[in-house]
Amino acid sequence: MKKRMWLFAIVLCGATLATGKSTRLVTSWKNPEYSGSHFRKVLVLGMSEKAGVRADFEDALSKLVTRDGVEAIPGNTILLRPEDTKLDINYLKTQIREFKIDAVIVSRLVKVETNVTYIPGQVYTMPYPYYRSFYGYYGAVYPVVYSPDYLREDKTVRVETNVYDTRTPEGTIVWTGTSDTFNPRSVDKAIDGVSKLIVKELQKEAVL
Repeated sequence: MKKRMWLFAIVLCGATLATGKSTRLVTSWKNPEYSGSHFRKVLVLGMSEKAGVRADFEDALSKLVTRDGVEAIPGNTILLRPEDTKLDINYLKTQIREFKIDAVIVSRLVKVETNVTYIPGQVYTMPYPYYRSFYGYYGAVYPVVYSPDYLREDKTVRVETNVYDTRTPEGTIVWTGTSDTFNPRSVDKAIDGVSKLIVKELQKEAVL
């Protein structure tokens, strides 16, 4: 599983919907009881054991979230999180308070699923141009083109993303969504697909 964690990129999305051809939204929910004002300062967090992947995700999503009136802060710029160590909750609360952050977008890798599909081979026959003659037929006997069977491996990376309003004492959930990324070609591609999808959905739900 550790070898697969680089695919977080998630952050940390065969294709269907979404902004990236290989990333789609699986589920989403917006808190019907939430009626807070728009956020002005948003902390972006990626939950991954790989510091490099985590930072890349936070940087990419922060760039997309940032706009006039909204400042997005990558977690790696204000939080000290050595690799393989747990982030202290009190330290996190202190940083959120001191930097006057009013919302947090946090993403985590839920699972990496691999499916192997058996694709049977196919046999095609093509009539030889001279099959009507005995010698032409005898020399060719319907050439056969054979497509051998093979195994196709498909990988799906599932990422969960939550948005919390940190202006309340414990942080109130505003929105949650789950995305699937199919057969990501690289970490950067996966990060890009998930980040664009998150921002698109949050804008559509008027969260950002």
